[in-house]
Amino acid sequence: MSLSVSTERESHSQFIRNHYLKVKAEEKGVRARNAAQTMGISEGELVAAHVGDNVTRLIDDAATILKQVSTLGEVMALTRNEFCVHERHGVYDNHNFFTHGNMAMGLFVNPDIDLRLFMNHWKHNFAVIEKTKSGMRKSLQFFDKEGQAIHKIYITKHSNEEAFDELIVNHMHKNQEAYMEIEAYEKKSAYKTNDEIDWKRFREAWENLKDTHDFFPMLNKFKVGREQAFEKIGSDFAYEVDNSATRQVLEHARDDECEIMVFVGNRGCIQIHTGPVNKLVEHGPWYNVLDPKFNLHLSESHIARTWVTKKPTEDGIVTALELFDQDSEIIATLFGKRKPGIPELEMWRKIIATLSIKETSHAA
Repeated sequence: MSLSVSTERESHSQFIRNHYLKVKAEEKGVRARNAAQTMGISEGELVAAHVGDNVTRLIDDAATILKQVSTLGEVMALTRNEFCVHERHGVYDNHNFFTHGNMAMGLFVNPDIDLRLFMNHWKHNFAVIEKTKSGMRKSLQFFDKEGQAIHKIYITKHSNEEAFDELIVNHMHKNQEAYMEIEAYEKKSAYKTNDEIDWKRFREAWENLKDTHDFFPMLNKFKVGREQAFEKIGSDFAYEVDNSATRQVLEHARDDECEIMVFVGNRGCIQIHTGPVNKLVEHGPWYNVLDPKFNLHLSESHIARTWVTKKPTEDGIVTALELFDQDSEIIATLFGKRKPGIPELEMWRKIIATLSIKETSHAA
């Protein structure tokens, strides 16, 4: 790298750091993600600008880092998208990394930390140490090539901080430049129009599903958008409900002591909670689950549409509540607690049955 490029990058990073101090002074307690939005940059760029200060750039191989996280003991895993945050406490046990075609994949499967990882998107990795009102906060933070946060792992009072410090030393990147070069994703391929789709064959494919994991490949095969499919398939398989449905379902799950599954993700990670929900709290624009090991923060006002969907499997119908934003991006998905080989909870089906089909539903 030329001296002029290096100088230009350092000048840019210094500008970001100064701008960030100004934003924090104007808005007390502002989170890095929101500050970055205010500044017109990605959160990743903001974090990278502080390398050498309170941030350490880690090696590019996120899988190698993740395999060592179990040494930290109990931590807090955080995965989010624009309108929902999913936080789960536990230990990063039972990992599996593999390739599927052109995709590098990863799994963590245990009762507490349950993750589906799409490793092609894990581009920039950092260790962050921040000063907060409650003391020093240590975390591992992972970003995609656009600088959007994929996943974060926070040290808790139950964690092994010495192991955290050791992990940083062992996985420090040779390049500690305070800069992130971002790259935009290509626009998604367009779906077919309704007139171009053989809906009879699509219906037959849906009817013959054997596993919920076959659903996304089916959509890709027919080049059908998820909500586009829901609108056309028929109300026996998908129907729209009111956007207050998530709140209603969580309240029923709490009152009926029904264990559920809550999936929240982004392009690089899906994080899953399986178990009960108890403490439900409305705070400002967020509707929250605030339990000891599981927190959920849902921006209800950004739910554009909510669907009940039913997918055939070898274990019977699997029913989901699927939340979408105005761009048809999934915010969160809720299921009844289930495992392969075990039918869906009847209690979950009864809870979903309390939801009425929305009058403006597109369902046939």
